[in-house]
Amino acid sequence: MTASSGKIRVLIVDDSASVRTTLSDIISADPDLEVMATAADPYVAVERIRQEVPDVIFLDIELPRMDGLTFLRKIMSQRPIPVVICSGLAQVGSDTLMQALEAGAVDVVAKPRVDTAQFLQESRMRICDAAKAAAHARMRGVQKSAPVLRAQPDLKVEAKLTADAVLPPLSEARRQSLIGRIPLTDPLVAIGASTGGTEALREVLERLPADSPAILIVQHMPEKFTSAFARRLDASCAIRIREAQDGDLVQPGQALIAPGNLHMLLVRNGQRYTIRIEDGPHVSRHRPSVDVLFRSAAQTAGRNAMGMLLTGMGDDGARGLLEMRQMGSPTIAQDEASSVVFGMPKEAIQRGAATHTLPLNKMAGEIIAFGRQGGADAGATA
Repeated sequence: MTASSGKIRVLIVDDSASVRTTLSDIISADPDLEVMATAADPYVAVERIRQEVPDVIFLDIELPRMDGLTFLRKIMSQRPIPVVICSGLAQVGSDTLMQALEAGAVDVVAKPRVDTAQFLQESRMRICDAAKAAAHARMRGVQKSAPVLRAQPDLKVEAKLTADAVLPPLSEARRQSLIGRIPLTDPLVAIGASTGGTEALREVLERLPADSPAILIVQHMPEKFTSAFARRLDASCAIRIREAQDGDLVQPGQALIAPGNLHMLLVRNGQRYTIRIEDGPHVSRHRPSVDVLFRSAAQTAGRNAMGMLLTGMGDDGARGLLEMRQMGSPTIAQDEASSVVFGMPKEAIQRGAATHTLPLNKMAGEIIAFGRQGGADAGATA
């Protein structure tokens, strides 16, 4: 296989022969992807890279002769290549996972599950989408043109569903009747992110003071990884951060992260907000889906909520952000220059969903201003 095929070339590094085979079968079945080579350890991987540089590397963490984290750091210091961490759910602790993302990995996926046809299909969708998003990632110190992708195949019927599958949309008459009539409550911020989002969120959240408004986050990550992500952020931020649970109270000074493989919705309980966690079909190819969170924020909080859509591949969140704007919420999309992948924000901008486009380093200031001015009366600072 050569670069002349026009496909995204993937190098798989995993010490398990069965995992290498399963990943190879999944990736090779996608018309936009091809497996350039596989390697059982980093030393073999280096030889493969010397022969041909891949577009994306799928990398396990626990490897013989050299651990995956050390190998990742060497790659990023010598010749940055988009890396997707592919590891077992019980294998990666919060420190190792976050160190890998901080070292330059652009995404994390769970090793494919083959116990049932449904889980295998969901793994296939997540793995192929991660490979394509990584190929578009803006790597530090590397300028590369992104491959042209064909339309994403519908790997399952659920992949085509919108937020309607979880939360019905408002009728136009109902929307008009609610605009300006939702009672003012404490402001809250809903944030969505995908590829590159873990580091983007860290940069935003670490700049927030302890009295920041309540924050709800959907970051596309597998189950179990979101709890590790939340624990690591909680240790480095002034605000409290944890994985959301059903019935959680939405409070100032706290960020709740949607659990992997489950949708998170905002619901009203009198003058206060709580969280509803539910299963359901994939929406916009994801579970949790940013569209689901944003739609619930639009319908429940209206102008009491601010929407922010950060870096990521695809269009999840663009529709929901537009619904938030239509209900009077200030809405912000990350700009291209600071995005690892300018996919989701670009879709939102093209749909007219974003009232403002801002670089990542101004997002925290916007959240602080929104909270201190009491909600949607706060305008963008830039």
